Amino acid sequence: MANPRVLVTRPAHQALGLAELLASLGLEAVQLPLLDITPIAESDPAFPQLKSRIMDLDLYHSVIFISANAVAAGMDLIDQYWPQLPIGIQWLAIGRQTAVKLEEYGITAIQSPAGYDSEALLSLPQLQQVAEHRVLIMRGEGGRETLAEQLSQRGARVEYADLYRRSLPPYTSGQISSTIGDKPVAAVLLTSGEAVNNLTRLITENNLRELQRATLVVPSERVARIATELGYTRVIIASGPDNQAMAETVLSTIDMDDRT
Repeated sequence: MANPRVLVTRPAHQALGLAELLASLGLEAVQLPLLDITPIAESDPAFPQLKSRIMDLDLYHSVIFISANAVAAGMDLIDQYWPQLPIGIQWLAIGRQTAVKLEEYGITAIQSPAGYDSEALLSLPQLQQVAEHRVLIMRGEGGRETLAEQLSQRGARVEYADLYRRSLPPYTSGQISSTIGDKPVAAVLLTSGEAVNNLTRLITENNLRELQRATLVVPSERVARIATELGYTRVIIASGPDNQAMAETVLSTIDMDDRT
């Protein structure tokens, strides 16, 4: 029996570790990134505002990193304009992977043990009494507004540092067919609502309705809700978005559904 085929949809620069882990577990990991991450360039009209936010870093009480991608792009800019990190900032991270990435830059960030999303971070004691605090959110352009809205309601002055843009890679129909159109797919691993939306777009544009019936493994109830609303009927929530949690979940699912 052929090894079950699993789609890994993380951005290309983040997919290899998960693909290798799945392969070590006896699965055929097929990489199909559903997000391209493009940093805001100095020539971009949005860059002057981004640079201003970074130059004013010492004016913020709290700096929140949304993702590991935000850490990579944000710290690259911070290193350019701050040879030494300003003191007195409360650094926060959404999710363990984001916090681990910050540790590579010598920053110990506060993270929530309650989960991997904005709602979990908002439950932290450190973010309850924030009236008059200036808060900078380091993120990709056009992300969720929940964090900023809730902190603003608590009296904080919230600003964004939009560090990069996300987009669906420009696949041709031939690329899609050769990657996922020629063999059945046992499961699709998706780590964001935007990835779910992009998968749906590919399904529609390439007439891949069988993928609508595939098992989706997602990291949170919020992403599961988005998938369900888009018509996916087999959605399983992993214990987290990290490689180990996603791999263990898909392995147990395939064990139950495809190997019995």
